[in-house]
Amino acid sequence: MMANGVSSAKPLHVLVSIPSGPTGQGGIDRIMASLKKELDREQRADIDVRFLVSRGSGHVALSGLYVIGFCLRMLAARVAGRADVVHINISSYGSTYRKLLIAAFTRLLGIPYILHLHGSEYRLFWKDDTSFLSGRIRSMFERAARVVVLGRTWRDFIAGRAPGATEHIAIVPNATEIPTLAHVGDGESVHILFLGRVGERKGVPQLIDALHEMHDHPGWRATIAGDGDVEASKSRSTALGLGDRIAFPGWVGPAAVASLIASADILVLPSFAENLPVSVIEGMAAGLAVVATPVGAVEDIIKDGETGFLVPPGDVPALTDALLRLVNDPALRARLGSAAQAVHRECLELAPFAETICNIWKASARR
Repeated sequence: MMANGVSSAKPLHVLVSIPSGPTGQGGIDRIMASLKKELDREQRADIDVRFLVSRGSGHVALSGLYVIGFCLRMLAARVAGRADVVHINISSYGSTYRKLLIAAFTRLLGIPYILHLHGSEYRLFWKDDTSFLSGRIRSMFERAARVVVLGRTWRDFIAGRAPGATEHIAIVPNATEIPTLAHVGDGESVHILFLGRVGERKGVPQLIDALHEMHDHPGWRATIAGDGDVEASKSRSTALGLGDRIAFPGWVGPAAVASLIASADILVLPSFAENLPVSVIEGMAAGLAVVATPVGAVEDIIKDGETGFLVPPGDVPALTDALLRLVNDPALRARLGSAAQAVHRECLELAPFAETICNIWKASARR
């Protein structure tokens, strides 16, 4: 039996840590859910993957139980000869504390592991100092078989903090599948869409300020979708007279996200900190005009004025100007959206992403 040209006689057994599982709302869970979906679709015989929860969706106090459970499953898989590589998704703070334990246990069992960095605020979390914690994080990265990062800025950051990992860093940007719903836009009004956690880090207060500046301009409406400070943001938008222009549906599932993207014309994400946001890639996949900030690895996929607009974080006048230009100019929206979609098809599609990850698993197992 063959799959992708590789014999299925002896599949590579991979364990993947995910925070909350397929119903998780975070970017890591969504990316890993997409990866699982693609691997299931391909029905690969050369790779046997199990996605195991390492944090859980409940109170953080219970996360230790999931770490213990993950390690016990890893031990059982090792004893059964079904643990060749462990793929550890990692973010900052609690995620890193848990992954320090998992990585240490993985080394104890003699299993190669991969660190896949997703945290948007890892620069703030991992201090450039000689503290015990910084030393343990450095050792964890340097002892990994591979370190996967989402863009050039994160490659440089890890190489600076953990020089011993430099030769094993791989840049693999996030990816999404091609939308199944046709993009139709909003028709008579221009639909501005925000997808993400509603709060200060994502720049929602500044977005509301920019939309307030556009209040007297006709022909647009906005949706701010996501969990977080929803009620406070909704109350503020109502107080500013935007109650009939901005919808706050709260957290929405994959089907609703697909429908919102299909009806949108502009995807906006004015964040102060990101790694490589999935919502921007989803907007690019659908051919939306994107307005974002040059944080994290966003500049790797958005070129200002070519595949979207980049505005400085917190700069309300610049954000207002970019949104108004797109609202007023359908041809500009179409040009930027088409260019963004071309980048997605070339670099950010799900199938090549899955193939790259599989090749990293194989290389890590050989090492």
